[in-house]
Amino acid sequence: MSRSIIPDLAAYEVWFVTGSQNLYGEETLRQVAEQSQAISDALQASTGIPVTVTWKPVLKDSDSIRRLALDANAADNVVGVIAWMHTFSPAKMWITGLDLLRKPLLHLHTQANVALPWSDIDMDFMNLNQAAHGDREFGYIQTRLGVVRKTVVGHVSDPAVTAKIGTWTRAAAGWSATHDLKLARFGDNMRFVAVTEGDKTEAELQFGVQVNTWGVNELVEAVDASSEADVDALVAEYEGLYTVVPELRRGGDRHESLRDGARIELGLRSFLEAGGFSAFTTSFEDLGGLRQLPGLAVQRLMADGYGFGAEGDWKTAVLVRAAKVMGSGLPGGASLMEDYTYDMQPGRELILGAHMLEVCPSLTTSKPTLEIHALGIGDRGDPVRLVFDTDAGPAVVVALSDMRDRFRLVANVVEVVPLPHPLPKLPVARAVWKPEPDFATSAAAWLTAGAAHHTVMSTAVGLEVFEDFAEMSRNELVVIDRHTNLRDFARELRWNQAYYRLARGL
Repeated sequence: MSRSIIPDLAAYEVWFVTGSQNLYGEETLRQVAEQSQAISDALQASTGIPVTVTWKPVLKDSDSIRRLALDANAADNVVGVIAWMHTFSPAKMWITGLDLLRKPLLHLHTQANVALPWSDIDMDFMNLNQAAHGDREFGYIQTRLGVVRKTVVGHVSDPAVTAKIGTWTRAAAGWSATHDLKLARFGDNMRFVAVTEGDKTEAELQFGVQVNTWGVNELVEAVDASSEADVDALVAEYEGLYTVVPELRRGGDRHESLRDGARIELGLRSFLEAGGFSAFTTSFEDLGGLRQLPGLAVQRLMADGYGFGAEGDWKTAVLVRAAKVMGSGLPGGASLMEDYTYDMQPGRELILGAHMLEVCPSLTTSKPTLEIHALGIGDRGDPVRLVFDTDAGPAVVVALSDMRDRFRLVANVVEVVPLPHPLPKLPVARAVWKPEPDFATSAAAWLTAGAAHHTVMSTAVGLEVFEDFAEMSRNELVVIDRHTNLRDFARELRWNQAYYRLARGL
């Protein structure tokens, strides 16, 4: 029954474009094209770049540059453009094209050769190999126009260079995913909660996501339409994948609760598929005719690539979906997460994160246990859920907040650690982590930034992907990592407030 909606990133393209001009003559331009294609082929062959790199003919005039920008904008599978100025490409030729381009841009500052052939260099060589010249002209016009881009410097034979490009392509895929994203809210957000509110109109402008609401009982109709045969098949799938506690197994005294959980999954999945949604929210305050708060269903849909936010938190659902796409093909996963409580022993501080039910099993390589327990909120039957510990290792937690005149992303680099002690009375999926640079600085910076208590935790992609994603979407990102100190962090927030207000125009 499980059907992944995480795309194979090889289905996405980035176009590799090279700038030159007609000044150099046909022989030089032929060599430019050959060397340009060789660079493009090297990028395509790199295992660090998950998307398809497509070479485009050398651009030599304003009209061809303008046309390429329009074509890239119109191609749904094109998530970005990589530009290199092999020779000197006069930057005024690029003004219209750069102004029209709506896809993410990476400026690759490279050259055809790694080492200089010192004893053979003549003026013909200098005319052909002058990326140091052309790329500086290109850098000027991008800055003059205020073009958002990533700049990567180095030869394509260097794995560090292709790794940075690969990271950018993952962010570009996430940017594309949010622009294709339809998000269904089942009910409203939790009453009186501030941080789950937000400007949905501005979100569509900044991220491309369509956020709309459906009554919970429309979902209930889909749940009730599930056939008993489909429920039987899905329960069998559960029993094959998870360690199901005896009371939920066939013949167990709580087996019908598991079947109710399966009906909710079938109904949710069919509703989302029919509407073309790839993210959704629920709220325990608005369950309509549902027999239990969705737990297992949400966990499994997240594992298949759906974005999710609890208590109507659509902003976190957007982040989870983006993280799912950006991490495609990598070990690890991404999930809704929430900071719950602390171990505050001096020098050994830890954060215990979880949620009522909805943490994605992509965060573990262990076999989850499928359990049922009472839940003190929601006013429904006891919900079924997967219980597991998140795998130890590096991770990042990222929150998205509405700051009135802009959105703010806050990212904290963390290290997930093994549980220091068993949690026999906490029957939910959970993670324990040490934040950088230390607990007190991390928490104070998080609070100072007004970051949300709901986050996406990613163990698949790291900080750089979110930095690139924020740049592409033209949104503020503040980072809490090993370099953070509170004095500079507070200054950055004040400077950002002025910058982003001015950058939007008066």
